[in-house]
Amino acid sequence: MPSKPSPRDNPGPAQAVAEFRFYEELNDFLPPELRKRTFSQGFNGTPAVKDVIEAIGVPHAEVDLVLIDGESVNFSRRLHDGNRVAVYPMFERLDVAPLTRVRPRPLRRTRFVLDVHLGTLARYLRLLGFDTLYRNDYDDHEIVRVAHEQSRIILTRDKGLLKHRVVTRGRWMRHTKPLEQLRETLAAFDLTRSVRPFTRCAVCNGSLRPLAQRKAIGLVPVRVLERHDKFARCTLCGRIYWPGTHTARIRKALEGAAIDLDPAAREAPSHFPGPAKATRSVR
Repeated sequence: MPSKPSPRDNPGPAQAVAEFRFYEELNDFLPPELRKRTFSQGFNGTPAVKDVIEAIGVPHAEVDLVLIDGESVNFSRRLHDGNRVAVYPMFERLDVAPLTRVRPRPLRRTRFVLDVHLGTLARYLRLLGFDTLYRNDYDDHEIVRVAHEQSRIILTRDKGLLKHRVVTRGRWMRHTKPLEQLRETLAAFDLTRSVRPFTRCAVCNGSLRPLAQRKAIGLVPVRVLERHDKFARCTLCGRIYWPGTHTARIRKALEGAAIDLDPAAREAPSHFPGPAKATRSVR
């Protein structure tokens, strides 16, 4: 049974009223008195349901399913007086294929673009093998353009960024500490089984490829060649990686943050079997 409307629900001079209910983490965008309950929302005319959802404060990029009177609809469906609207977040673990998801086909190839506040998170995601774009001079327009053109998921601390019309996928990060943000991202997009540690350059996001020891001659210090025989090279910036202590500290930090990686993902690929240091190659 819907909750009794509070004074906040009063639609005022609006000519029509619909009942809304938001589920799971979408409640994070609502004031406390409206969370996890049905409330009335007033509106004029017959607006698209997307416009009313965002007027309430929920970015459309975090919504994956909208039901109006029990029927799954897209964002353009017009809202009418007396409608009952249920709004659900992204479904990463459930099969809702028979329903009308409000975005294009799911992004099974998970790729990210992050805003300027999430530099450390970007580094962690790259270290775990996720294609992650980040620059400390990105503006909102650039982030939206990149996300749209490359089908990337936007991660941001700015709710307004996710309300741009062309944005189809994104998440407002609830946490402020990088390791907590990493754990939040892995859980929100069900990425634990997709982790491939140390297969991507943490600096530039390029892929790492095996590099024969003989080809590392002249590119790394002699003492490193004497101690190591396994190397990897970034395909973009040319940095050379080899086993070391730096990422051992990173692994320890991940474990300390209680990030539960799939057992199969705990081991790095054979060409890059453990913690590594890096150096930019000589060109």
